[in-house]
Amino acid sequence: MDEGGLLGGKFLFKKLPDGLLDKTRVRCTICKAEFKYHRSSSSLAYHLRAKHPTESTSTGPRQSTLQEYGACGRITKNVREKVTNSLVVWIAKNCRPVSIVEDDGLREVIRAASGDECYNLPSRGTIVSRLHTLYGDQRAQQSSKLVQVRNVALTGDHWTSVNNDNYLGVMAHFIDNDWTMQSFALTVSKTEERHYAEACADHFLNVANEWKIKDKVTTLGTDSARNMVAAARLLPFEHMPCMAHILQRTVTVSLNDSAFERALAKCRKIVGHFKHSPANAQELKAQQAAHGHQTEPLVQDVPTRWNSTLEMIKRIQRNKFGLTTILTQQNSKVTMLTDQELDRLQKLEELLEPCRYVTELLGGERYVSCSMVLPALCHLFRIMEPSDDDPVYVLRFKKIFTTDLAQRRDSSNLTWLKIATALDPRFKDLKCLSKDERREVWASVHDLVMSETDAHQPSAQTTEEPSPKKSKMSICLLGSPDSDKEEEEDAIDCCLNLYKAEPKIDIGECPLQWWLKREGAHARLAPIARKYLSTPATTVPCERLFSLSGHIIQKKRASLSSDNVNRIVCLSNWLSLGSVTVDGLKGFL
Repeated sequence: MDEGGLLGGKFLFKKLPDGLLDKTRVRCTICKAEFKYHRSSSSLAYHLRAKHPTESTSTGPRQSTLQEYGACGRITKNVREKVTNSLVVWIAKNCRPVSIVEDDGLREVIRAASGDECYNLPSRGTIVSRLHTLYGDQRAQQSSKLVQVRNVALTGDHWTSVNNDNYLGVMAHFIDNDWTMQSFALTVSKTEERHYAEACADHFLNVANEWKIKDKVTTLGTDSARNMVAAARLLPFEHMPCMAHILQRTVTVSLNDSAFERALAKCRKIVGHFKHSPANAQELKAQQAAHGHQTEPLVQDVPTRWNSTLEMIKRIQRNKFGLTTILTQQNSKVTMLTDQELDRLQKLEELLEPCRYVTELLGGERYVSCSMVLPALCHLFRIMEPSDDDPVYVLRFKKIFTTDLAQRRDSSNLTWLKIATALDPRFKDLKCLSKDERREVWASVHDLVMSETDAHQPSAQTTEEPSPKKSKMSICLLGSPDSDKEEEEDAIDCCLNLYKAEPKIDIGECPLQWWLKREGAHARLAPIARKYLSTPATTVPCERLFSLSGHIIQKKRASLSSDNVNRIVCLSNWLSLGSVTVDGLKGFL
């Protein structure tokens, strides 16, 4: 048979009486018509199209005309637009450089996937223009969320790129009307001025004014750098120092000149011995495999990298046998830790592990964290209580730790933290506070409810005609304004007693879900709870803006212009953290 089996079996050679095939004539299997065959199937294909159009689509391969190739091989305009917009979302969501559209490999991938060998990627100008459009659309959606809430908390942090450019990142945090915690980026803007307090304060005010939330901002969370603390004093917002920074600073102070320092210095030399030599690192991998351990590199501790000291200790402890074998065989100047030093590191690991847990617990942005600060610190103070079994160096570490942490705790925004703790149904018994402090907290909450009530009282000024003068007898019968105030005081006390009488929920339950179900029963307390519980305990969510995908993405960001850094990092945050729904992208895609 010819190519394609005489057009897919629709035609057969004519059979002669002696059983042989006449290859000069063919017969249609559908209508039994006979045709002369001269090694060309053009007439056969024409017959199928003319007499049997329903069968002609399944014919065998043939050479396409130029017009047919253009119609079948090229992607349509709508599909091309969808591909372009998908590229824009990918670049924004994954913080890719705009120049990636000049990548020949990406172009070949799309050509292979689409079947269009003539497809060309959109220009950088097109991508930048679409990024601006997408940013504008999504920014409007974020703004609409801020319009619907009364209170917004801010967190801010500075970051320096590998090009030595300074950026200020600011995030907004609030609890929406459905009692869901919301957090998203407001800006990642390049700053040219030195980071003096006045300049930092102006930057935060500009962001608040740009997003039209200046009158809604309740707290500003920053690290404890002196310029940031001074800037917060210049602003009309409550300052909330980052509790993660406070805790890690306490750990650093406690380790300085401690009995652990010599063992830690030895650890750093061991890590450097294997980090700076590929051959040594390969030997370590072989030892890990021989001992049935997971293959993992050693970690060097860095003062600015939280919990890195703990992770360094853990990995050396897990690989101590392999490390001992390698260092002994190499007869290296770097010596392995002694048993006594390993014991000390084990005790230090037990001291630092609760600090790691608290740091990670308070660093969340999708759940309430501010109300957990005081209970978490109380937990640390209990762990750091002296024990009769503690050696002298552990007692010294605990004393320095508790003293330093207590000082930093007292210098934080204790009033805000206490009220937030009281309004969290998990911790409303306030067992982390003394009895005197508890009374003070509930008195503060009482005053807040009174202020909230006064703020919603109708104005005394009215345009109505003055009422006729009352007689002295009617004034006496109606009572004095003081009696109304006493009634209001009693109503607020009843409101607080009703809330305190509610059973405490388990620590694993969500306080926002509790408030969602009981907002009606505690209508006076609900707006105050929404305000205080929305403040994050740390600036960790803001710092994640600068490490969306680790150090590699940080390098890619450095090659972008400052305006595109702002748009792409904000878009990446909005698209990745769930602030933008799929419905929000339908108009763009």
